[in-house]
Amino acid sequence: MANKFTDAWEQRKLGEISESFEYGLNAAATEYDGKHKYIRITDIDDSTHLFLQDDLTSPDIDFSTADDYLLQEGDVLFARTGASVGKTYIYRRSDGDLYFAGFLIRAKIKSDYDADFVFQNTLTDSYDSYIRITSQRSGQPGVNAQEYANFALSVPSLAEQKKIGAYFSHLDSLITLHQRKQKNRSQE
Repeated sequence: MANKFTDAWEQRKLGEISESFEYGLNAAATEYDGKHKYIRITDIDDSTHLFLQDDLTSPDIDFSTADDYLLQEGDVLFARTGASVGKTYIYRRSDGDLYFAGFLIRAKIKSDYDADFVFQNTLTDSYDSYIRITSQRSGQPGVNAQEYANFALSVPSLAEQKKIGAYFSHLDSLITLHQRKQKNRSQE
């Protein structure tokens, strides 16, 4: 029997489905200390949106006062400036203790919404179009927290969000796995 989605989808702004938007640390990157990882715009893969861990750094900060910058499961990061404006990343615990840098904005997704579903909406043509239009201003392109909060998406029930978010996350991981195999074969 087919699994049918029957509930109506509703239009929601990112600001309505997020508890908060926060700017990252304004700290220099320093040699990796073996525990505290630092994610900057350049540490997010352009195609897979995964955290690149081949050149790890740590933020140059006092960690006893930096808990506000430590990512939690399901946090979504948005690049706010430069050529990579709009690039996104969703935090996974498997990435370790990860602090986010100042040119990134963290959205904490409310518990009655699925973070994977929200993240998948940042990989769409409508999101790309919104970023392209919103970031066009004089000088360097950029999108601030208030502008990200105004991004609108269609949202089904939480149960449907979870199914859709999990399906596309699984599909993304299969594609990434296939790309790695292809890359390894071409290097042999």
